[in-house]
Amino acid sequence: MARAMTLIESAKMNGLDPQAYLADILDRIHDHKNNRLVELLPWNWTPKAAGTTQSEAA
Repeated sequence: MARAMTLIESAKMNGLDPQAYLADILDRIHDHKNNRLVELLPWNWTPKAAGTTQSEAA
């Protein structure tokens, strides 16, 4: 629970919609490369463009 709240509050502090942020990272994290996880942190995150695949967005 505390980890989820930390992600939510970090998203808010970075001006993000926490629900959109969490939905996007949960959708992308399963096939995101381990050495690029820093891209999914709230201060680095950019939403995946609608209709693109992960390989196209990279």
